[in-house]
Amino acid sequence: MGSDGQREHERSMESPHVDPFQPIAAAPADRPFVVAQLGQSLDGRIATVTGESRYINGSAALDHLHGLRAAVDAVVVGVGTVLADDPLLTVRRVAGRSPARVVIDPRGRVGTQGKWLTQDGAPLLLVTACDTCPDGVEPLRLPLHNGALRPSDIVAALFALGYRKLLIEGGARTISSFIDAGCVNRLHLLVAPVIIGSGKMGLDLAPQGDLSRALRPTTNVHLLRGGEVLFDCVLL
Repeated sequence: MGSDGQREHERSMESPHVDPFQPIAAAPADRPFVVAQLGQSLDGRIATVTGESRYINGSAALDHLHGLRAAVDAVVVGVGTVLADDPLLTVRRVAGRSPARVVIDPRGRVGTQGKWLTQDGAPLLLVTACDTCPDGVEPLRLPLHNGALRPSDIVAALFALGYRKLLIEGGARTISSFIDAGCVNRLHLLVAPVIIGSGKMGLDLAPQGDLSRALRPTTNVHLLRGGEVLFDCVLL
């Protein structure tokens, strides 16, 4: 890295003592605030070649994730994450309430089973272009554009329902689509001290033809227990 590039990199690193939850708490009330969270290995993998991913990140990263859930109005995942991982999407490891659970399912794949459907008092929403919806779930029907639901439409529709602070939790494809659409204010990238060597990569953003167009977010770096590192990246 040249001297100019090094200085730019150093300017992008804020104090490690900045509370990563403070920007969420202080988010303005008149517009959406979106946080995306992704856990990965040192070499950027989120799963092995067989799809195993549950224990890449450790307890400190899980505590942080549950803290994020407690800080937002709704946690949002794609249907692929629900079908592959069957997540609860609740707050269990820290104090706080569980947010609304939102599943993005353009074509009605989610079915009527899954832990996210547990009736525990948290609102359940299905963002879809289909007519079908599981019992006890509020449908949020949006139009498809080129075969997909637009992240900007999803954020606007949830905001109109009162869900101002959103956590885009997974999967990587869903997170990447929200970043590409310019809908993510902060990216919390949790890196575990693990080298997998092969497997599924994390972020997969639209390709850029030259390095000058790469994202260079202002970033706060936090060392967590067990050697895990949180990169809190300001995208908007």
